[in-house]
Amino acid sequence: MKKSILLLFGILIGNSLMAQKVKFEEYDLDNGLHVILHQDKTAPVVTTSVMYHVGAKDENPDRTGFAHFFEHLLFEGTKNIKRGEWFKIVTSNGGTNNANTTDDRTYYYEVFPSNNLELGLWMESERMLHPVINQIGVDTQNEVVKEEKRLRVDNQPYGNFLASIKKNLFKKHPYRWATIGSMEHLDAASLEEFRAFNKKFYIPNNAVLVVAGDIDIDKTKELVKKYFGSIPKGKEIKRTKFEEEPITKEFTAEYHDPNIQIPAVMMAYRTPSMKTRDAYVLDLISTILSDGKSSRLYKKMVDTKKEALQVGAFNISQEDYGMYVIYALPLGDTKLTDLTKDIDEEITKIRTELISEKEFQKLKNKMENQFVNSNSSVEGIANSLAKYYLLFGDTNLINNEIDIYNSITREEIKDVANKYLKPNQRLILNYLPKKEANKTK
Repeated sequence: MKKSILLLFGILIGNSLMAQKVKFEEYDLDNGLHVILHQDKTAPVVTTSVMYHVGAKDENPDRTGFAHFFEHLLFEGTKNIKRGEWFKIVTSNGGTNNANTTDDRTYYYEVFPSNNLELGLWMESERMLHPVINQIGVDTQNEVVKEEKRLRVDNQPYGNFLASIKKNLFKKHPYRWATIGSMEHLDAASLEEFRAFNKKFYIPNNAVLVVAGDIDIDKTKELVKKYFGSIPKGKEIKRTKFEEEPITKEFTAEYHDPNIQIPAVMMAYRTPSMKTRDAYVLDLISTILSDGKSSRLYKKMVDTKKEALQVGAFNISQEDYGMYVIYALPLGDTKLTDLTKDIDEEITKIRTELISEKEFQKLKNKMENQFVNSNSSVEGIANSLAKYYLLFGDTNLINNEIDIYNSITREEIKDVANKYLKPNQRLILNYLPKKEANKTK
């Protein structure tokens, strides 16, 4: 009885959260900066964030890593913020801040007590208008990025798996190189090249400013105009569209990682843009295959047959193309080819059979839970608002994206799996220990 009451209470709370729409107001300044404001007075905090429409895909093939480099470089200082003072200002005023880069965008944000809203806006306007890009900063951040690459990629077990997939899956599109880029390219770049990259991409008409939290809307509008209104509009950015030829025949590749002893097999399929309905369906397929211990791949390969240490499937959604990746690590003497065979059996089932109504309902419940959790904090809401505007062109997806998931049918799941997850449309990457220690599997 107690469990039933708790379950009912959970459902009611969940339904209540689902009914709450994220309210926001959006508008453009004369310089092209898009502004989104979200008021939430439940806690005295505010997030100020700027997302720039620049990522690894906007780089020159001979100068990869620039976007990620700028994630670091633009904390160096500005005309009015001395070098090394950025983080001191934030922490001394009770705030936190960070930044991150993908192939498609770069995101900077601060979280302050709400009485420091003006400080957050001033700092982001300084980053946009008055960055100091000099040789000292470039040299310093060059070493920082190199250390990050050593720790997170080069010396990390399986740290190069995604870079290896991208390198093989894409032939023309800039998605073919890693977001962290090439250290040789960064070493070879001149100061003027860095300054030119900043001038081209870190401009108001290539960005969205989100202010979310305990704010007064009218006062915030005044502050936004005060700090961002006078920033000059940049030149229009002309982007090249890259189209890949369809994959029509399965192909294989190898990568030898000196940091591992256990090999892995990875299957990768090129999929459509995150903005397509099919991309949402592929998210659901990932959940079916590998979300939790009751998922199909885990239950079969890890739990029942005990042939895999780990197995997973995930849909990497991006602006131009996506990547659908399935991986498995063998247990004991299991061959990589046996893992591939068992994975294929489960993919074939999804391609040829409708999932059960029970599994379908469980799937919907999981997606609703994920949707609620993604908007459970002011920081999460700010990120979502920026992403949906900049990459999807529809800010209100923060409220109605769950409707897309809920409208997907069992028949669509079968059709999309059959459209994209065919054996002749994939890369098989054998991710192996270094050659000296490698044993034939």
